[in-house]
Amino acid sequence: MKFTDFEFDSRLVEGIEASGYEDATPVQEQVIPFVLAGKDVIASAQTGTGKTAAFLLPLINNIISAPFDHNSITALIIVPTRELAVQIAQHMEGLSYFTSVSSIAVYGGGDGNAFVQEKKALSAGADVVVCTPGKMLSHINMGYVKLQGLKYLVLDEADRMLDMGFYDDIMRIINALPAQRQNLLFSATMPHKIRDLARKILHQPVEINISISKPNEKIVQLAYMVYDTQKIPLVKHILLAKNFDSVLVFCSSKISVKQLTRELKRTNLAVEEIHSDLEQEKREEVLMHFKSGRIKVLVATDILSRGIDIDNIGLVINYDVPHDGEDYVHRIGRTARAAAEGSAITFVSVKEQRKLAAIEKLLGKPVPKGEVPAQFGEAPAYTPNQSTFKSASKGTGKPRQFKRN
Repeated sequence: MKFTDFEFDSRLVEGIEASGYEDATPVQEQVIPFVLAGKDVIASAQTGTGKTAAFLLPLINNIISAPFDHNSITALIIVPTRELAVQIAQHMEGLSYFTSVSSIAVYGGGDGNAFVQEKKALSAGADVVVCTPGKMLSHINMGYVKLQGLKYLVLDEADRMLDMGFYDDIMRIINALPAQRQNLLFSATMPHKIRDLARKILHQPVEINISISKPNEKIVQLAYMVYDTQKIPLVKHILLAKNFDSVLVFCSSKISVKQLTRELKRTNLAVEEIHSDLEQEKREEVLMHFKSGRIKVLVATDILSRGIDIDNIGLVINYDVPHDGEDYVHRIGRTARAAAEGSAITFVSVKEQRKLAAIEKLLGKPVPKGEVPAQFGEAPAYTPNQSTFKSASKGTGKPRQFKRN
């Protein structure tokens, strides 16, 4: 299912396209229509299934499509950790970049300046607040947080929050909110304590269960830690070192697809590109040539990660780390089909290391790491806990703070 099928506001569509999204994941396909319809939702979905966009996209769309009290918080997203709050805020920044939706991340551990900025936004009203329970409750207890116009409450990784002892804080926050609101609860597991919480805060919820598939065991997986400037030289090295019959290279953006294809053609490889800028007739022609073997290397966006039926792909290269675990499984699943074996190589830049760590957590095991050949220079170490995410839209490592356009 394409994101265009949801008929989002055009300003939001710009943010979706800028973020490199084309196809919705299963959790997005199932959750987004119910959120747009105003239903309460309880969803069993792990990190890496695309659940963040599943609630951010309809919330942003609703906020820019309907009149709200802009002197109040409109949507409150409660998460267990500072790291997740920052991650969601950065995700929010990219998706809402072309809209006037304001947002702020509120979490512990900041300095005095951060507190002043948080207080200013919470007392003036921000459209979306992403917060940890303890810090948000501290602000609420001081009496200046504007909650009278709140319409949406999201509890993300609810099971983890309860495991960390946040139940009482969550309930105190909920008791301060307007009774009439839409509630969304996401949890990787559904133990009794989560269902008890759901019964207390949700109203006739739709229940959705998403289980992510695992990659074929016959796929030989490998990941290279690289700097961005090393990606193209390493792709060339891999493709020229061995005569692969059929190679599929996935990039997260059309710009990367075009740039990489141009560079590979200079090496006289039989390579073509496929992405949404091409007319359907041209896409079909390129795909036919790839299936027949006239094209050995096909560079594509995620337009091909789902549903392509080719059984002889020997190598899949993730030029960029996929957005989430579901995309990773679908991408590398294009190889080792039928009775064949295959390989999947993923290039991981410094800012993408946490994405890979989340995918590894979802898979339940690490992806083996390859050593970048010495001729390409020193490569970064794999230290995902120290890596800094940078906004796809503005290139900063900080979440966008409160703004009003």
